[in-house]
Amino acid sequence: MKPPLLPPLLRYILIRIGISLILIWGVTIVTFLMTNLVPTDPVAAILGDRAAADPEIVAATRERLGLDQPLIVQYFTYLSNLLQGDMGVSNQTRTPVLQSIGQVFPASIELGIGAILISVIIGLLLGLASALKQNTILDHAIRALSLIGISAPTFWIAAVGYYVFFFKLRVVPGAGRLDPWITPPPRVTGLYTVDSLLAGQMSTFINAFGHLILPSCVLALFTIGLLTRFSRSSVLDIIRLDYVTAARAKGLPARTVVFKYIFRGALVPIITVVGLAFGSLLSGAVLTETVFAWNGLGQYAFRGATTLDLPVIMGVGLVIGIVYIIVNFIVDLIYGFVDPRVRVR
Repeated sequence: MKPPLLPPLLRYILIRIGISLILIWGVTIVTFLMTNLVPTDPVAAILGDRAAADPEIVAATRERLGLDQPLIVQYFTYLSNLLQGDMGVSNQTRTPVLQSIGQVFPASIELGIGAILISVIIGLLLGLASALKQNTILDHAIRALSLIGISAPTFWIAAVGYYVFFFKLRVVPGAGRLDPWITPPPRVTGLYTVDSLLAGQMSTFINAFGHLILPSCVLALFTIGLLTRFSRSSVLDIIRLDYVTAARAKGLPARTVVFKYIFRGALVPIITVVGLAFGSLLSGAVLTETVFAWNGLGQYAFRGATTLDLPVIMGVGLVIGIVYIIVNFIVDLIYGFVDPRVRVR
């Protein structure tokens, strides 16, 4: 029998890359169609009521934007521009969409990373503790807290948290990513905490980190509840398996059984939820960004949607879709390293 041309792990990675590229192409189709099938006229939103009443101005504007072309021609023009790194120009600000997204996206990345780190640490620990102490007072308390985290409206939690911890207790800074009198660090990544460390500006790092704490915790509450409940269920499924019973029968230390046998066995499905949760944190932080004046992708998307700015809407939709695809690709790679059975299929 001939050996495979490529090692199993490399073949696995190449297949996932191919699938990801096809999915990105599909995202461009869905984003374009969903945006252009909205039953409103973007030209009217651009021109205003008085100019939109003039047929000549409307016709000239539609021709300038390419909206007078058939939908299939518009799509291929859009796809051709994308391949050249052109997402179009905002109809409201006349600023390139890619440039604007590049300015606001790091803020959402910084907020999303902070939230997912808090969610993973707290959610997995609570889920593990709840499963190991099943049907005890601790288990019931953790399950109740996770249900509250899932059910409570994010906007309400953000408003209450901002009022209590900033206005009343004064234990966190105000809105924004930095205090108004502090100059942002030299831009390298766009993440203020990282850039301030790279520039050696510890005072700026402390201020940026302080501004990051409360919105990250607010954004993480839902994901903590989700991860707690899911990891509890996953761990309980593993605990009942025969190899865990055999490990305990051998007299292995409890810590070894928990982390080497139970937690590792439950890790693969948990990784999926963490990946999806991170994608949702980046795309669904509109309300949190609004309360804390966090100028990120969520606020940019909201402004584009309220003004019917099609290039902005399509650009944000494409970026969010690509984020989900990249996160799923990374999750697939982690699968290949955590579970060898995956990469030999």
